[in-house]
Amino acid sequence: MTQAGRTALPPTFFVANTMEIFERLAWYGFFALSSLYMTSPQNQGGLGFSEQERGLLQGMIPFFLYLFPVLTGALADRYGYRKMFLVAYAIMCPSYYLLGQVDTFMGFFVAFMGVAVGAACFKPVVTGTVARTTDDTNRGLGFGIFYMMVNIGGFLGPFIAGYVRAISWDWVFIMSAFWIAVNFIPAYFFYKEPTDQSQQKGKPLKAVFQDIQQVLGNARFAILFFGTLIILMSYGAKWITGETTLIIYAVWFTSHIIWDKLASSSKQAPWYAQKISLGNKPFVIYLLILSGMWMVYQQIFITLPIYIRDFVDTSDLVLMLAGYPDLQQFFAPVDLSLLQSEMTRLSHEVAAGTLNVQQAYFELVHTKVMVPTAEISQGFAAITQTPTAAAQYAQTWASEYRQVNPEYLIGLNFLSIVVMQLMISRFVERFQALPVLVGGTIILAIGTAIGGIAHGAIMGGAMVLTSILVFSIGEMVASPKSQEYVASFAPNDKKAMFMGYYFVSSAIGFLLAGPLSGYLYAEVAKGAGRPDMMWYIIGGFGLLTAFGLVMFHKFGTTPQADDDTDVTLAQAS
Repeated sequence: MTQAGRTALPPTFFVANTMEIFERLAWYGFFALSSLYMTSPQNQGGLGFSEQERGLLQGMIPFFLYLFPVLTGALADRYGYRKMFLVAYAIMCPSYYLLGQVDTFMGFFVAFMGVAVGAACFKPVVTGTVARTTDDTNRGLGFGIFYMMVNIGGFLGPFIAGYVRAISWDWVFIMSAFWIAVNFIPAYFFYKEPTDQSQQKGKPLKAVFQDIQQVLGNARFAILFFGTLIILMSYGAKWITGETTLIIYAVWFTSHIIWDKLASSSKQAPWYAQKISLGNKPFVIYLLILSGMWMVYQQIFITLPIYIRDFVDTSDLVLMLAGYPDLQQFFAPVDLSLLQSEMTRLSHEVAAGTLNVQQAYFELVHTKVMVPTAEISQGFAAITQTPTAAAQYAQTWASEYRQVNPEYLIGLNFLSIVVMQLMISRFVERFQALPVLVGGTIILAIGTAIGGIAHGAIMGGAMVLTSILVFSIGEMVASPKSQEYVASFAPNDKKAMFMGYYFVSSAIGFLLAGPLSGYLYAEVAKGAGRPDMMWYIIGGFGLLTAFGLVMFHKFGTTPQADDDTDVTLAQAS
């Protein structure tokens, strides 16, 4: 397709992309730092949650965030995109603020769920706008631009949040609430409704749920699916043991098999009397396979920041900034008073036997220094004998062992996408979607494996940046194509609803990513002392997903939909 053959993108397309930037400023300003915030000690302004609690929150809440668009997208198609934008901002703005005001697991859960509900109202509407304001001549470019806007917000958000968290963690959440508040302006004054409300208002809500059932599955399938996920989450959070999990699963599946044997094959029977039934099977299978890619993808935000903090020595990057003291202080700040007080406290606990040196190491990394355990032992012994020595040791350790803030390194992911996304989108738009997804997923897997090498490397900072760059290339190849693929077959009057279906894959990916991160980090990275193995395992899941996509492509069934008919199946040519 030549440049002359492309349809010009309308103003509403760019208004929606502008709102996407501010929404991403809010989300990534919080989420890229969420692992650090949730696991930081309470005496340093964090929540002090365990790895399992962190993993559960980062899996369960985003799961609902990406699942709810199935409904909110359909509601937007019926009631209007602008109204849904305004509702989304009205929910998200106070929820982001409240995240910084609560300090209990349940309080954070409720506030985080508020963010999820608001974001779920926003997501299918902004992607639906992009889908509706593009056509076959510019859809690939349009989604490439959209993904670039996502990453402009994603790049700036963590940088701003990383700067203000030096003042107070509260400011991270205040800034997120502010970015959402700004979005009221373009939504109310500049956004023009791209939907034909005169045609869509007449559709009853019951028909919307029938569409959802027709594409994904019936109520029996939903019960089986959600029940299975709840059991899995309970095990991931260590609410139940592995043995109990197996027993519950055996009872759960056996009861559904018996229920299915007794059920009727008629679709006219009451929902509880029907057999388990999938809707559009190829589309559901595609979403389930794609969730594996998102499970791997999310590790860069929920696992990589704390992995860098705890296990990657970024002194090589600090040394590169030695000639620029202001930049060094920005990227690798150390609060000397906090470091000194923590050294004094920890030295007393080690001397009393309530803490060992390895545990003290993992406490000290929260103060942004990575001190060898032998040095910690020597320093703590001196501080125990001479408490005033803590000030001198704090100065020395801050100078020799300071580390770059993890959120700034994560920013390379967003920056590389801003710089390279359009070029890569133009290159891959000539290829079919699924083969591109396979290649992108393999690159993602390679990127995560490189991340494992960063632990113990002489130039750990450079190695982890290489990992992020390779990972980002895989993301640029795969992610926009996965959205374009859904938009290409969605009926014109159901684009927001089908884009909501697309987010089901992200929902499941998040749900698996959180508990997987919590388990691997607690048991493999810390428990077994093999943080590198943790990343190799995650990379293995990426390769398994790529294999699944190959099998899906090989058998050649792809979902198709006509504007005036229900979803049907067609063989890929």
